[in-house]
Amino acid sequence: MRIRLTGLLALGAFILASALWGQKPKSQKEVEALQAINAAKTPDDQVKAIENVLTKFADTEFKPVLLQMALQIEGQKGDYTQVVFYGQRLLEVDPKNAVAMVTLASETARHTREFDLDKEEKLAKADKWAKDAVEAAKTMPKTRADITDEQWEGARKDIQAQAYEALGMSAALRKKYDDSIADFKQSIAVASTQDAGTFLRLGQTYIDAGKLDDANDAFDKALNTPNASLQAKTIAQNRKADVAKLKAAASGAKPPAAAQPPAAAQPPSGK
Repeated sequence: MRIRLTGLLALGAFILASALWGQKPKSQKEVEALQAINAAKTPDDQVKAIENVLTKFADTEFKPVLLQMALQIEGQKGDYTQVVFYGQRLLEVDPKNAVAMVTLASETARHTREFDLDKEEKLAKADKWAKDAVEAAKTMPKTRADITDEQWEGARKDIQAQAYEALGMSAALRKKYDDSIADFKQSIAVASTQDAGTFLRLGQTYIDAGKLDDANDAFDKALNTPNASLQAKTIAQNRKADVAKLKAAASGAKPPAAAQPPAAAQPPSGK
């Protein structure tokens, strides 16, 4: 399952709109180069248009927001190498950028495997980015006057929630299941918008820790999360069936028949 980025992408859109309204190009040629980004038909073309601005207009006032836009495009594409490339460039020009930090933390944890020779090095980086993101999000300045304080506080909380989820992923890879469970619970507690993916990760960690009743409860919560995608609900239902089999095996009883997945209705928007 892929780490969620939807909330961060929405936040990035807020920041991008703010910067485009608040900053001014220095020439008509820069205006045209910026317009080419919106006119691009594919993500790769968008990134090329962004690089064109950054190369031809090295002193552009839009550098931080363009780097963030490129970071999020590469995140959508799933190109981890480019995520790191743009994330680090963004932090060079905006060292307190919480979106960069949490994206780097989440994607690094997601792309780390148990037997990677550099596993601990990557997880140490992910943990630092995640912890820095929590602190940066707390004081992240509002970038548009038309966003209410309540909306902005929700955005801050969701970045913190994503950071705690990254910490939970790191701890799970280290098989520190109690720490992982605590981090996932903190993510759920902090988030302004609940995400089924966090409950799925929590449920899997409970399975790994041998806490099957808790795992079943987490998967139930994933199923009942508002706006959970059909994919997330199907995964939760399948994992509940796995839990039932594990419990039956432990007791020596015959496992119950698997429940049918949710009806294939039009999935709601969101995560």
